[in-house]
Amino acid sequence: MTTDRRAPVHPAPIRLALIGIGKIARDQHLPAIAADPAYTLAAAVSRNAHVDGVPNFHDIEALIASGLAIDAVSIATPPLGRHVIAAAALAQGWHVMLEKPPGATLGEVRALAPGDRTLFTSWHSRHAAGVAVARAWLADRRIARARIDWREDIRHWHPGQDWILAPGGLGVFDPGINALSIATAILPGRLHVEQARLDFPANRGAPIAASLTLKHGETPVAAKLDFLQAGPQSWDIMVETDGGTLTLHDGGARLDIDGAAQALPDGGEYPGLYRQFAELIASGRSDVDLTPLELVADAFLIGEHHKVAAFDW
Repeated sequence: MTTDRRAPVHPAPIRLALIGIGKIARDQHLPAIAADPAYTLAAAVSRNAHVDGVPNFHDIEALIASGLAIDAVSIATPPLGRHVIAAAALAQGWHVMLEKPPGATLGEVRALAPGDRTLFTSWHSRHAAGVAVARAWLADRRIARARIDWREDIRHWHPGQDWILAPGGLGVFDPGINALSIATAILPGRLHVEQARLDFPANRGAPIAASLTLKHGETPVAAKLDFLQAGPQSWDIMVETDGGTLTLHDGGARLDIDGAAQALPDGGEYPGLYRQFAELIASGRSDVDLTPLELVADAFLIGEHHKVAAFDW
C-alpha cells in the first residue's frame, strides 16, 4: 500500500546508514548506494563487519547515541529482530527501507508507525529488467495458467548462514519470496494459496523445499521451490495466455514471448530500489506492500509439513 503524507521534499544527498553488512549488503546495497548521487553513505552498522571510509557502529543504539546526522536507514539484517531496529529508526525521525522480507511476521511490520517519515518494504526482484515489460504485456490478456520454477543452491548463495534455516528465517522462501513478489507484480489480479507442501530437514526449523498450488481468480498457478538445486540454477516464471506464452528467466532479467527474446531496458534491481526510496522520500510517501509475505504466511498456515533428510553444510 502506498500512502501520501505530503511532507516537504528532502534535499539531496540523503545521509544514509546501512544496517546489516552481510553478503547482500556488500554485493548489492553498497555498490547501488555508491553509484546514486541521491545518497551519501554516512554510517555502517554491524555486529560482525566493517565498512571502510565511514563511521561504524555495533548496533543501532550506538548509532543513535553517537548523535551522527542521519536522514534514512536501509536495513539488511536477517528478518528476526528487524522490527526493533526499524521502530528505533522511525522513532528518531529517520526514513526506513527494509530489505526483503520486510520482517519475520506480518504483524510486526504492520505495527511499524512511520508517522511523517517514509517506510519502504522493498522487493528487489520487481526491479528486474523484464518485470515492468511483462506486467504491461499481460495487462489486457486472459491468463490460462502460470508456473513458477525457483531452484537454487543454498550452499552457494548462503554459505554457512544457519539463520536462514532457523525458525523465522523462511528457508526456501527467502529466495522463493522473490518469485512471489514478481508474480504479484505482473499478474493483473490477486493470488491466493490453495495448497502447499513444505519439506523440513530433520535438523532445521525452516523448509528446504516447497510446492504450492495457487489461484489467480480461477486460473491455476503452480510453484516449485528448491534450495538444493545442483548444477544450473533456475529462476523462471511462465505464463500462458490467449495471446501467447510469456516466460521470465533468470529472476526477471530475460523475457521471452513465444520463445522470442524481447528487448529490455537497462538498469539493475538494487539501483532501482534506491531510486524508488529516494522518490518516496522526496514525495512524502510510504510504500508498504506485504502481499508476497502474506502468501508465504498462508503457505505456512495451510501447508503439509514433511520431514526430510537432515541438512548440513
